[in-house]
Amino acid sequence: MDHDRRHPMRHSREDLETAEGVPSTPQTENPAYRLAFADEDFLCREELRPVRLQLELLKPTLLMDEADVRSTVVMFGGARVPRPADAADARTETLRGLASQYEEARRFARLVTERSLAETGGRENVVVTGGGPGVMEAGNRGANDAGGRSIGLNIVLPHEQAPNEYVTPDLSFNFHYFAVRKMHFLVRAAAVCVFPGGFGTLDELFETLTLIQTGRMERVPVLLFGEAFWRSIVDWEALRDAGTIGQDDLDLFRFVETAEDALGHMQNWHLPLTRRDVIPGRDG
Repeated sequence: MDHDRRHPMRHSREDLETAEGVPSTPQTENPAYRLAFADEDFLCREELRPVRLQLELLKPTLLMDEADVRSTVVMFGGARVPRPADAADARTETLRGLASQYEEARRFARLVTERSLAETGGRENVVVTGGGPGVMEAGNRGANDAGGRSIGLNIVLPHEQAPNEYVTPDLSFNFHYFAVRKMHFLVRAAAVCVFPGGFGTLDELFETLTLIQTGRMERVPVLLFGEAFWRSIVDWEALRDAGTIGQDDLDLFRFVETAEDALGHMQNWHLPLTRRDVIPGRDG
């Protein structure tokens, strides 16, 4: 029995246990008789989507609050970036070259976590990744190297994917809804660090920049590791010259090469850590 309950009514878990022991009859065996909150078939109905969205938002929020995770350092990056030991087997020459990013991500996460442990007991700037392989594994691994905690936000994919082995088990979450997962990446973010990656990484980067650009999110440090990679795949100045973004929008992020570069920007970010109240270059 749960001794922490705060009301005099019978607890839901008690009823779950009692319901399991009722006599078997045509009535009790029918799905209609199941307790609604214990009926997976009912919870998976299309009409229950709003409830499922709420549950995916609420569960990680409660567990991170209970774990006293106060802020996070987000690490986005490609699942295909190889470990240095496996670089020779990478599919392309570019991926083989990006193995150094795995090691830099690991080192960055270790330094962030060491500082977090020393300054806040591991409550602030907790590393959070997507929980998978590649750069994500490197981030969780670096935090583990430092003896600290890290978060993994996995999502169910058509192919089987388990969290990488370095995610702290009680901070390892799994999602059905990409949108809710994205909220959990950013809702506690003190900084967003983006390593080379593919569609998923680009999606996460540009959503972050859009939220900051439009004043929906504070101007936290956004750090892009590997300037050569990012300039080779995005013509940032062409967007500015076309007028689809403003010059000030190019100031919302910085390129970095090393963990030390990133830590320096995090300590001395050049923008106020507030939300924009106007969008430069936009009327109204």
